[in-house]
Amino acid sequence: MMAVIDAFSAAGHGLWALLLAPFAEFAFMRRALVATLALSLSAAPLGVFLSLRRMSLLGDALSHAILPGVAIGFMVFGLSLTAMALGGVIAGMLVAALAGFISRYTTLKEDASMAAIYLLALALGVMLISSHGSQLDLLHILFGSALGVDRGGLLLVASVTSISVLALAAAYRGLVLESFDPVFLSVAGRGRAYKWVWQQGFLMLVVINLVAGFQTLGTLMAVGLMMLPAVSARLWHDGLLAQLLNAACQAMLAGYLGLLLSYHLDTPSGPTIIGCAGALYIVSLLLAPGGWLPRVFKRSHRLA
Repeated sequence: MMAVIDAFSAAGHGLWALLLAPFAEFAFMRRALVATLALSLSAAPLGVFLSLRRMSLLGDALSHAILPGVAIGFMVFGLSLTAMALGGVIAGMLVAALAGFISRYTTLKEDASMAAIYLLALALGVMLISSHGSQLDLLHILFGSALGVDRGGLLLVASVTSISVLALAAAYRGLVLESFDPVFLSVAGRGRAYKWVWQQGFLMLVVINLVAGFQTLGTLMAVGLMMLPAVSARLWHDGLLAQLLNAACQAMLAGYLGLLLSYHLDTPSGPTIIGCAGALYIVSLLLAPGGWLPRVFKRSHRLA
């Protein structure tokens, strides 16, 4: 009997040390976990709306586009989170507005003009940081450090998440209409200007979430927590609400597992979190109702 109790006790201690002890013992791990979970609540649902609008690559483009603003904030104020975040928001909105202006007054579509501008913005940002900082500074800004999230970073993520969730709840019906039937929204509203306001407001939410995520995941990785869970959720559900909940849950699970693996395996936290989101995406590709295996089984059943 005692041997059984000792075995259960040892197993309990092992699970505690493996799954919970890093967050219970270290404050930086708790801050990183709270920041990642909070970011998951707002970024992943935004990714679902981007996917519905067939604008999945826009998030990637905007995550690169904020780099010059972050770089200028870094050059003037050093590693000040407030300055870099403000610079990133301004740069992201400028790039989005410039892409819209070019597509409106030239023959280029918005995705083509956005691709051209974000590549220029990425090159400019890397040049600015390289010329005024060390390689370590450049890596920190490009790939982030979830384990270096301080109190200011935590407040920024919490504020952005609160604003985004409230804005999504308030504008839910309009966003759904704008995603599924933009013509009806234009007719029911005030024409193209009304639609433009909805689109720019939505892009603003995407930009501030990418900026909030850059300290945790870096400017290059922040979009991963936004898009990978969103794309995976579409394989599991047809309904929009279910997709939003699934995407947020997958992002939170990826954040928890990524931080845990990063701690135990001594790997960079940002890429590890995105790697876990990628693993969940591969599982969804294989097992989800819209994935590969269920479709193969259905086809075999029909042939039989």
